[in-house]
Amino acid sequence: MAAPSKQIILSLYKNMLRESSKFTSYNYRCYAIQRIKDAFREHKDESDPDKVAEYIAKANDNLGIIKRQVIISQLYSSPHIVIEDSGKSPPSPATT
Repeated sequence: MAAPSKQIILSLYKNMLRESSKFTSYNYRCYAIQRIKDAFREHKDESDPDKVAEYIAKANDNLGIIKRQVIISQLYSSPHIVIEDSGKSPPSPATT
């Protein structure tokens, strides 16, 4: 079996990161992005074409799972946590 090209792997990596950034929950979003980065770093030096093809197939399956979970997280979103509202200025203290 021919080894997948670096372009295919990079495209899959970017797609997974792009989809993970759509999670409405900050914690899920950060976890998914970090897990994707770690998994790709862990296997970056793999040279066996069969293993690489296996990892690509698993990543494609996981991309489908991420897409479904993003849709579910958008349907049942929760309020943003404080760390997500970093763009807003903090409320001024009440003066008495």
